[in-house]
Amino acid sequence: MIYTCTLNPSVDYIVKVDDFRLGELNRAAKTAVFPGGKGINVSRVLKRLGMDNVALGFIGGFTGAFIEQALTQENIPFDFVKVPETTRINIKLKSGKETEINGQGPTIAPPFAAELMGKVQSLRQGDILVLAGSIPSSLPSDFYRTIVQVAKEANVKVVVDTSGPALKQLIEAKPFLIKPNHKELGELFDTVLHAKADAILYGRRLVELGVENVIVSLAGDGAFFFNKEVTLFAEAPKGVVRNSVGAGDSMVAGFLAAYTQGKPIEEAFAYSVATGSATAFSDDLCTKAKVDELLQHVKVTRL
Repeated sequence: MIYTCTLNPSVDYIVKVDDFRLGELNRAAKTAVFPGGKGINVSRVLKRLGMDNVALGFIGGFTGAFIEQALTQENIPFDFVKVPETTRINIKLKSGKETEINGQGPTIAPPFAAELMGKVQSLRQGDILVLAGSIPSSLPSDFYRTIVQVAKEANVKVVVDTSGPALKQLIEAKPFLIKPNHKELGELFDTVLHAKADAILYGRRLVELGVENVIVSLAGDGAFFFNKEVTLFAEAPKGVVRNSVGAGDSMVAGFLAAYTQGKPIEEAFAYSVATGSATAFSDDLCTKAKVDELLQHVKVTRL
């Protein structure tokens, strides 16, 4: 079974304003509300691709109840830890440029952290655990590393989609898959990537450090895949970007959906790129029909 873990989920409130004016009354032309957080996004895309999974993490209050209700409507099982404070609301303001205002998440007291760790300890060999998103400030900075250690002791494959110090810590834990974008890859090595050759250099270095599989996304310029056997490059399908939120999470979901069905690495990587692009070209997360449509336009090359 695939499990996703979102330590700081959200309710994403999407507001479209035709001509936003700071300091004045603005009226929304369109609004929408979605369950949010990187792991939640992975769960939702996996389900749309026909893959069963279970969502883990912390939720609380009326916003947490909304997330549970939304996942129930999408037939996604969950096993959240309930906390006293309210799950955050993130505002995505679309008016020409996209502006994001992320709310503060709830405080996670030690007993609730221990409860989540107990759920991780119950995972079994053959399971896959996706750790996605940031670590709340109320949790220890090495909380992800502790989760990875517990999961790997049970022979659970761990997928990591985070950034900054948390991702740096987890490299030494040798996860099954990580998916930095080109900026995050540069930050891992305290540098800035200026060319695709730089992405190849540092992507391969992650494999040398023990990461089993690495996907590096380059937005509209495609993506790289690295493991001990191959280095692959995929050209991204062409289209109009309508939604930057969730594209990276969709890439993770697409890869896992194909990989767990026994597809060859090249096909799993191509499916990953098609899935990320399908979300980028949609108002919400991708549909399977859109992924299948774009898949035929993804060209994977061995380097």
